[in-house]
Amino acid sequence: MNYTYILRCADGTYYTGWTNDLDKRLAAHNAGTASKYTRPRRPVSLAYHEVFGTKEEAMRREWEIKQLTRRQKEKLMGLAL
Repeated sequence: MNYTYILRCADGTYYTGWTNDLDKRLAAHNAGTASKYTRPRRPVSLAYHEVFGTKEEAMRREWEIKQLTRRQKEKLMGLAL
């Protein structure tokens, strides 16, 4: 399984990434070893994820989500009205 995910950082920002082990990656983000962006913004929590059969699909979806505005990401996550 491959996942595209959005994290909610402690400062209220969002981080989008992909992985093949969601639990391990979330733990790495919270340990400060997964990303320069999330390291100073801990703790992070999983806000949204999608499942894909291939790494390429997950990476493509990550790119698509990163092109979205904050409002569009919140709508995707079901947070916007």
